[in-house]
Amino acid sequence: MLLALVTATLALTAAQQIDTTLNVGRGQRLDVNAFGGEVTVRAWNRNAVRVEASTSGRDRVEVSGSATAVAVRTQGRHGPAAEIELRVSAPPWMALTVSGVNTSVKVEGSRAPISVETVEGEVDVSGGEGLISLRSVQGSIVLRGAKGRISVNSVNEDVQVANSSGDVVAQTVNGDIALQVVDASSVDASTVNGDIWYSGPIRAGGRYALSTHNGDLSLTVAEGASASVAVSTFSGEFESEFPVPLRGTRKGKGFSFTLGSGSAQVTLESFQGTIELVRPGSERDPARRKRHQDE
Repeated sequence: MLLALVTATLALTAAQQIDTTLNVGRGQRLDVNAFGGEVTVRAWNRNAVRVEASTSGRDRVEVSGSATAVAVRTQGRHGPAAEIELRVSAPPWMALTVSGVNTSVKVEGSRAPISVETVEGEVDVSGGEGLISLRSVQGSIVLRGAKGRISVNSVNEDVQVANSSGDVVAQTVNGDIALQVVDASSVDASTVNGDIWYSGPIRAGGRYALSTHNGDLSLTVAEGASASVAVSTFSGEFESEFPVPLRGTRKGKGFSFTLGSGSAQVTLESFQGTIELVRPGSERDPARRKRHQDE
């Protein structure tokens, strides 16, 4: 009798291998919900979704398809599943939504809209086109090679967007924001306790707003840029690698100046940090820093 009980317990806790493939067509989207663990989504050149995972007998992965979506869910025997490592392969054209709690998310090779939301997990995305929304409370956000309307948001970690194009909104509270080699006509970047770097062209008619309370700002400005620049700092400093024609008042260290015809609107605010303008390729240029990091 005792042997039978032990055998039953082992059967319940034994690892289970999951490998499921569903054919998909244009118009369907991928919806992944995993309470904890890691989710990795990689693009492949098949019109199918493949889900692979290893789970204990107490957890399960449910995969279902409809005319509009393929849904992947993790579920425990008596509530949310423990940490499960999910590996999903999907066509690059398939729009993707991933949600979780204690979940880290990695996406590679997508050429479609992406939405990721987690509480305690890092988000690392390469690719994405269209509407891209990445959010984490206790995790960092990294986005590379994206095109479209970009929204990246953390609370207690850093946010990075690199080699991407489109309108960008980047926010965090206790972290840095690095926008490196970004081609955008609209940028809104804000943090409370962190630095902000922006490296990319300043487009004619564009809008660029960088704001931090307890941090420094660095803006890369190419020669020939056309922008009306407003600078505000209470107890910080302003530095520039090239001469700027200051005007306005320095009471409370608020002033403005115009580069070229002043086509773009640039607002730089730091309560007690240094605001600096740098030239592309200089030692302080964020794009140059990124190249050194990559090397």
